[in-house]
Amino acid sequence: MSARFDAIIIGAGQAGPALAGRLTSAGMTVAIVERNLFGGTCVNTGCTPTKAMVASAYAAHLARRAADYGVNVPAGVSVDFAAVMARKDAISGKSRDGVESWLRGMERCSVYQGHARFVSPREIRVGEELLAADRIFLNVGGRALAPDLPGLGDIQHLTNSSILRLQRLPRRLVVIGGSYIGLEFAQMFRRFGSEVAVIEKGPRLASREDEDVSDAITGILEREGVEVRVGAECIRFEPRGDEVAVGLDCASGAAEIVGDQVLLAIGRRPNTDDLDVENAGIELDGRGYVKVDDELRTTAPNIWALGDCNGRGAFTHTAYNDFEIVAANLLDGASRRLSDRIPAYALYTDPPLGRVGLTEAQARATGRAIRVGRRPMTRVARAVEKGETDGFMKIVLDAESQEILGAAILGVGGDEAIHGVLDAMNLGARYPELERAVPIHPTVSELIPTIIQEAFP
Repeated sequence: MSARFDAIIIGAGQAGPALAGRLTSAGMTVAIVERNLFGGTCVNTGCTPTKAMVASAYAAHLARRAADYGVNVPAGVSVDFAAVMARKDAISGKSRDGVESWLRGMERCSVYQGHARFVSPREIRVGEELLAADRIFLNVGGRALAPDLPGLGDIQHLTNSSILRLQRLPRRLVVIGGSYIGLEFAQMFRRFGSEVAVIEKGPRLASREDEDVSDAITGILEREGVEVRVGAECIRFEPRGDEVAVGLDCASGAAEIVGDQVLLAIGRRPNTDDLDVENAGIELDGRGYVKVDDELRTTAPNIWALGDCNGRGAFTHTAYNDFEIVAANLLDGASRRLSDRIPAYALYTDPPLGRVGLTEAQARATGRAIRVGRRPMTRVARAVEKGETDGFMKIVLDAESQEILGAAILGVGGDEAIHGVLDAMNLGARYPELERAVPIHPTVSELIPTIIQEAFP
């Protein structure tokens, strides 16, 4: 069987459904193909379920600290792991069902479930169906990377997806990888009651961040009882009954860590290896990401790539912005570009890290006249009042051009407060304009003008 449409969208993640909505509203017929779960990584194995679990972990942590606030919890605190996971599943399931219902009820939109493969630059096959369109959009996402580590094939290990299906709380969880995904799971499972060890091959955790940020994150985790091992060379695995022995060579510490569960969190790979993209003339880079230009067009005419699979952003908000760029350029006569996007993201440990623009190290590497304003959260009234004073705030400025180059807020509310800086940067404001703002007291955001002033003592 065959069918023809104005557009085909492969993947129902963050960009695909929104794009289907815009295209069908413009009068186009659209086929959207999803091989697995509607909503993509964010709804099923990323933001939605993990942040639901982070919220449960935070509640347990705060309950254990109740006495710090003058509150008594006579029976002590315990975590019902099954209830935590059921809550997570309910929240994630509602979002997934909402996406699927929206697409299936959308006028001029046909939903296909199955594995899409390119037959030609204008045709894809889904099972027995041959679909054709003059415009095709890829929104196929990514998955966990499993490198060739010694002994990995001999053990059962978890990924960011399979850990969400656990039925029993691990006694000891060994996390391989000290970046964003690994750190979020490490802290939440420690708060649920597991012993946790994080093993990182590099010299420090969260190595993309400035060293002071990395050191602060490490201190926060270690104070909660997470074992951190960095500089771990020659990571290897060996089954040991119902447990796994993880061997490593570090400058200090034991040469082996034993746990009943191992989480592999050392990177992602795009879902592009089984689409037969060569039949469409779509080029991939050396890591399998789809090559795109500044407007998200692939090397094949009238084929675009959005979201994680293009390697130009690994977040829900960047995937959605990809949709906005493509839709605006196609339907609104705009000329929006990827290069206009200011990088921003958050790490959802507690406290969270909100980040925008350049790090201090990146800014200094440019040779500009850099000034940096800092303030510890112990000197932020809102943090003191909430009893959550870990972390600090800093902002990076160009003293000559007066540009705001970047900022980091590692502290309570940092994932929200960072938007004050992000919004100013998006508007092209210079730091004197942000310095003159009058934020609300008491908030974390009110200290943004203050740290600008502290950059010029």
